Amino acid sequence: MAAQGTSAADQAYKLNGKGIPEDLAAYGNGRIPAEALEQVGGTRHKLWAPAAEKLTQLIADAKADGVKIGITDSYRPYTEQVDLARRKGLYSQGGLAAKPGTSEHGWGMATDLDLNPEALAWMRKNGGRYGFVENVRRESWHWAFRPNAL
Repeated sequence: MAAQGTSAADQAYKLNGKGIPEDLAAYGNGRIPAEALEQVGGTRHKLWAPAAEKLTQLIADAKADGVKIGITDSYRPYTEQVDLARRKGLYSQGGLAAKPGTSEHGWGMATDLDLNPEALAWMRKNGGRYGFVENVRRESWHWAFRPNAL
């Protein structure tokens, strides 16, 4: 496995009592302006800055191990949450979407990954080292950022 560095952000995770980044909480779920989020590597995807930094590092380290991990979804604005719930149904009712306004994607704290079986095995073995956990049953592609787990 490739080596990991420690950035200042590793020491500065500030979450409120609900696990929401303090610097984003005032905006509201799915209402975070683009400039308040950080790009993941050279992709079009954005997350809360510490999550973006760790995911960028994770993808690079997986690549160094010969494993390709792609991203299919990241921060999800409220309007997209509503559309997804309409199209795919609510998770609580057997669908694949969180109730709009409650999605981890709406806080920039979750990503959906493109994982073949080798990449999924790599994530299950190594994701926690970067603060990412597989926390949604039925969705092996959904990984939430849990910085306090680091």
